[in-house]
Amino acid sequence: MTPNAASTSSGPSRRSFLASTVVATAAVAGGMPLLTACGGSDSRSGEGTTSGKAADKLLPAYVASTVAKPDLPSKNGSSAGYTGKIDLAGLQASVPNKLGTGAPLKIMSPLWGTPPKDGCAYYKAVDAAAGTNVTWQNQDGNTYAQKLGAVLASSSIPDMVVVPSWILVSNKLPNAVIAKFMDLGPYLAGDKVKKYPNLAAIPSDSWRMSIFGGALRGIPMPSAPASFIMPYYRKDIFDKKGYSVPKSADEFLSWAKDATSARAKVYACGDMSWVSGSIFGAAPGWNIDADGKLRYGIERPEYLEALEWTRKLFDAGVVHPDDKARTGDAGQRFTAGQILVFNSDSSAWYTKTAEQAHANPDFRIEAMDIFGADGGNPTLYASAPATIWSMIRKGASKSTVENALAAADFAAAPYGTKERMLVDYGVEGTHYTVKDGVPVKTDQGNSEVINAWTMLAAPAPYFAHPDFPEIARKQAEWQQRMGAFMKKTSTYGMNIVEPTRYASLSSQFEQLQIDYVRGNKKLSDVQAAISTWRSSGGDKLRDWYKELLDKNGSGN
Repeated sequence: MTPNAASTSSGPSRRSFLASTVVATAAVAGGMPLLTACGGSDSRSGEGTTSGKAADKLLPAYVASTVAKPDLPSKNGSSAGYTGKIDLAGLQASVPNKLGTGAPLKIMSPLWGTPPKDGCAYYKAVDAAAGTNVTWQNQDGNTYAQKLGAVLASSSIPDMVVVPSWILVSNKLPNAVIAKFMDLGPYLAGDKVKKYPNLAAIPSDSWRMSIFGGALRGIPMPSAPASFIMPYYRKDIFDKKGYSVPKSADEFLSWAKDATSARAKVYACGDMSWVSGSIFGAAPGWNIDADGKLRYGIERPEYLEALEWTRKLFDAGVVHPDDKARTGDAGQRFTAGQILVFNSDSSAWYTKTAEQAHANPDFRIEAMDIFGADGGNPTLYASAPATIWSMIRKGASKSTVENALAAADFAAAPYGTKERMLVDYGVEGTHYTVKDGVPVKTDQGNSEVINAWTMLAAPAPYFAHPDFPEIARKQAEWQQRMGAFMKKTSTYGMNIVEPTRYASLSSQFEQLQIDYVRGNKKLSDVQAAISTWRSSGGDKLRDWYKELLDKNGSGN
């Protein structure tokens, strides 16, 4: 069965580009706290950030949508949840009048899969409804970083470009973003955004993350703060074997040893690095800790504790050999029953359920609640409220800008609207049919209605799966439970551009921790790297961050 749910607007990683965002998501969620947030300030160099009252002046006014209230409203930083069927006959228009004028618009966006043909029925239908005339320059999502870098270094930039945060960690691209993309404040700041009601309904924190170089340059795809990497487990196998869900780090290791049978080619888990930081309460990035001292993630004892526990799993032989070798697809190993626990973002709950519905009707996936290492409550850190933006090139005509904003406004339509239905499912009879009140994509729908329009903008985060409404409920309730243990870091909600002289300071740590947990490096190697990091610029970068936080205030 091919997934055909409503678009899941939750977290930095929508289901269609899971593979490319898992590292970035894990970093902000505390799984592998290596990457530093990027962004802008109003300084000449672009270094720093814009926050507080200075940022407030740049933000669009917030006007919440009143269309289709969720069954499970957002709580503790969670996405909202819609658990009922879509009332197809009662869909409302979020924008009664077309905002686009039909002027041509070129958009570059990452796409995972085979791009639809230009002029396909889906593109024609959305253009007709939005009043747009988009030429899509879809690029392979797996190599999008290289393509985006090349385009930003050139003199020829499409009218609108999708920019993901995980590509901005180089520190060169944030400055290119400032140089190449326009200030949208004259079109969106304050009450100006009310011309675009769906953009006005995007949460203010997400807009705040869209400030680069002292100006509002990005149209955000909002993320729920409680968008943590989830430790999924095979509930059907757990029930059959009589396994209890572990509730501490030691319990997990003990269970993993019992559950692993190399002879039967069944292993307890994949690489748990993506969630071990959350289990041990490792704060990502820079944060003022309880003792009042400013530290980077790798300096905290929780970081080493998480790495050491992850290594114990590898040493015990409970991690699948392909996960150790970093080959193949852990998700496929999970559905095949070769591993019983794997880590992914919230979208996997639905996609795995949908994929296995006919092939393996007994298949059941659940997400463990994240436990504290000692068996107590976890300490979790909020994810960034936006990690993907669409941006408009500098020098674009007023007509081009307004058509780009019209396209983004259409893409950001909330669940339960005609616009959302068209963006997510296409045209009834062509791209989907209705069975028992549930829209089901046709083969043409599955080949054409894929992640292009959904990349331009999104409404406030939500879960909705008309074919599996129970999954939407479970996703929302899991985030609500975990959100109760969530904290914000000192840099929460800030887009920060570090000085370029520190651009490669932390670059060694990702590979180093990969090697360490697999037994190829010693703990002393990690400790030595931390000392080198401090002496080669880390301590000076700490002083820079301290000055930044003293000036702008803390995000928590």
